Amino acid sequence: MRVLLVEDDPLIGNGLQIGLRQEGFAVDWVQDGHAASLALKNGVYELILLDLGLPKQDGLSLLDKLRQQKDTTPVIIITARNTVTDRVSGLDGGADDYLVKPFALEELLARIRVIVRRQSGRAQTILEAGALKLDPAQHRVWLHDTEVFVTVKEFALLHELMREPETLISREKLEEKLYGWDEEIESNAIQVHVYNLRQKLGAKAIHTVRGVGYRIGEIE
Repeated sequence: MRVLLVEDDPLIGNGLQIGLRQEGFAVDWVQDGHAASLALKNGVYELILLDLGLPKQDGLSLLDKLRQQKDTTPVIIITARNTVTDRVSGLDGGADDYLVKPFALEELLARIRVIVRRQSGRAQTILEAGALKLDPAQHRVWLHDTEVFVTVKEFALLHELMREPETLISREKLEEKLYGWDEEIESNAIQVHVYNLRQKLGAKAIHTVRGVGYRIGEIE
C-alpha cells in the first residue's frame, strides 16, 4: 500500500516513515503542503496521512482542494490540535479519520486497516483465498491452517493480491504499491517475490498472465 505522509516535524516524520515501512507500507514523506500537492499529481497513493500545521499550505486547505477536485483518496489527519471544533472541522472538511498526537503506531495501523476494509466493502478482518488465509493485523499467513513465514515485502505483495482477488495487477502497479521514492528496487524484484511465495505456498498460489500481471491463484 502506497502512503503519502505529510508531516513537517522531522522527528515524527522520520519515526512514522520507518515504522510504516517495517509494516510493509511504501511511504513517501513530504514536509509542506506545496510538496504534497505536487506529489499527489502522480495519483499513486491509496492513503494520505496529513498534518494540519504545515508550511506553504496548511493541511485543511490541502484537504479542501483535494475534495473539490473530486479526489477520494482516504485521508487520516494526524495533528496536535485536539479540540472538538478542530476534530469536527477536519472530519467535515473531508477527512476519513482524525488522530491526535501523540499516538501509538499500533493505533494508526488499526485505523488504516479499518479504512482498507471499508474501501473493499468487507467486514471480516481475515482475508481468505481457498486454503490460504492472511491476517493484516498480525502479519501472519496460513496455508491449510499451517502458518507460513514470509518476509515483509512478500507479505505486502500477497496482501495486495488478496485485497483484489479477481483483479490482474501489473508488475508496475505492484512496484508502485510496494516501494517508495527512495527505496532501491531491482528490475526483477516483483518476479523474485512471486517466485519465493510460490516456493512457500505452491506453484498455483499466484497466477501470471504474461505481459499483463498477477492475481491470486486457486489454492485448494
